[in-house]
Amino acid sequence: MKIAFVGKGGSGKTTLSSLFIRHLAGEGAPVVAVDADINQHLGAALGLAEEEAAALPAMGAHLPLIKDYLRGTNPRIASAETMIKTTPPGEGSRLLTIGGDNPVYEACARTVRLDDGEIRLMATGPFTEDDLGVSCYHSKVGAVELCLNHLVDGRDEFLVVDMTAGSDSFASGMFTRFDMTFLVAEPTRKGVAVYRQYKEYARDFGVALRVVGNKVQGPDDLEFLRAEVGDDLLVTVGHSDWVRAMEKGRARPFRELEEHNRKALRTLREAVDATYEQRDWQRYTRQMVHFHLKNAASWGNERTGADLAAQVDPAFVLDERAATPQPA
Repeated sequence: MKIAFVGKGGSGKTTLSSLFIRHLAGEGAPVVAVDADINQHLGAALGLAEEEAAALPAMGAHLPLIKDYLRGTNPRIASAETMIKTTPPGEGSRLLTIGGDNPVYEACARTVRLDDGEIRLMATGPFTEDDLGVSCYHSKVGAVELCLNHLVDGRDEFLVVDMTAGSDSFASGMFTRFDMTFLVAEPTRKGVAVYRQYKEYARDFGVALRVVGNKVQGPDDLEFLRAEVGDDLLVTVGHSDWVRAMEKGRARPFRELEEHNRKALRTLREAVDATYEQRDWQRYTRQMVHFHLKNAASWGNERTGADLAAQVDPAFVLDERAATPQPA
């Protein structure tokens, strides 16, 4: 199951995503976590020291390896150099799974041990000095999108992505890659403005969107969110001494997280689980192809010097049946 956490900067989406990741790991679920925000804070929120978080390998720096591995023996892709962030898989492509081992995970993922389990953590990587003034951050997030396009995941296994802030997620087709998108919103006009924008953009793509109210301090905050987002409001999260201690570097055992916040995390898990029966791999594949063709026509063909529409395998559907082992 693929889950995204989105919201305006400062809404608490990284904190909420890290709590949900801890919750899933504590239940024994296999988890791959991805920090896809321009501000790379997920590692620290999961308890890594500053130097450990900074040492995480950048997915963007390993893009040639990722492309070469995923291309496999797909005859429609002439070379790794002709792959772009939206390139879809086809017959012969190598696919990723949550629990498997492969060169992509070996290069880009690191195991993080939590109180009650462990996860794999990957990060797009921050801007470097060479990037400033010449690069767009979405060029780094492209590595995440390419991996999502080649990921086959099942029930009770999870990929959780801490996304870029605000509506930046719509700069690519990645916003359609998830079974559930949790939008973290504060009870403020700015907080719900991002929700309205996200809902409007996602409306025609069947995106499952639920709102998690954060920093809710009382009945007035709750009523404000209910009035502004209606039935999309799934649950609210209030003050947490556990989170405050963690942010000060004084982490306590996760089992000490307040019961009302643990209950909220259980509600998130239930909402994700409920989407499994509604999975539509045919639509998922169509949307993947749709955004690939748009990107090919807009810039990809010119950039690569190839007709990238020819990469589309019309007979291929990415689904759980496609996850047969591929040679490395």
